[in-house]
Amino acid sequence: MNITSAEFVRGVIGSNDFLANDMPTVAFAGRSNVGKSSVINSLVRRRELVRSSAHPGQTQQINYFLVNGKVYFADLPGYGYAKLSLTQREKLRKLLLWYLTSDEVILRAVVLVIDAKVGLKDIDYELLATMQEAQRKVIVVANKIDKLKQGEAVACVKNIAEEAENCLVIPYSALKHIGREALQRAVFDVV
Repeated sequence: MNITSAEFVRGVIGSNDFLANDMPTVAFAGRSNVGKSSVINSLVRRRELVRSSAHPGQTQQINYFLVNGKVYFADLPGYGYAKLSLTQREKLRKLLLWYLTSDEVILRAVVLVIDAKVGLKDIDYELLATMQEAQRKVIVVANKIDKLKQGEAVACVKNIAEEAENCLVIPYSALKHIGREALQRAVFDVV
C-alpha cells in the first residue's frame, strides 16, 4: 500500500479521550538525534510534516499523524538526551512507558529508529525489553545507512539484527530514501 496522504492531527501528553478511538497506531520511537522525524517525513514523502528541532529534546508530547485516513503514526518524544533536567527526563520516561504499555492505545507496532553506525545503546535495550514484555511488535530502522561504506553498513546491520533478536531490521536512509518501500510494507503488514 502506498502512502497517499498524511496530516498532523494533535499532540497528547497522557490519557486522553482521543486515544479511545479504534484507529490502529504505529509508534515511532528512538533516542534524540537518530533522525526519527526525518524517517517519518521520508516515509510519508513530505519534507516538513514532522518538525525536527536543532535542539534535541524539544518534543515533549506524542504527536499524532493520520496516514491514508486509516492509521495513525505516533511520533514519540526522543529519549536519552542529557541536557534535559532529571525531572524532565523522568517525566518523558514515564510518558513513554505508559504509552507503550497502555491498553488505551491500539498500538500495532513500534518502529525503533536508531543510528546505524552507533547501533543499540543500553536505553534502546531497555525499550526492547519493555516491548517484549508488553508483547508489542518492534521494527528496528537502522537509519543514516548512507553515511557508511557498503561493507561497514552490512556489518552494522548484521550486528544490530543479532542484538535485536526477533525484530525485523531495516537498513534506512531518510536522506536517500533507502529502505522506504521495505519500511512501508512492514508498517502496513501490521495494520
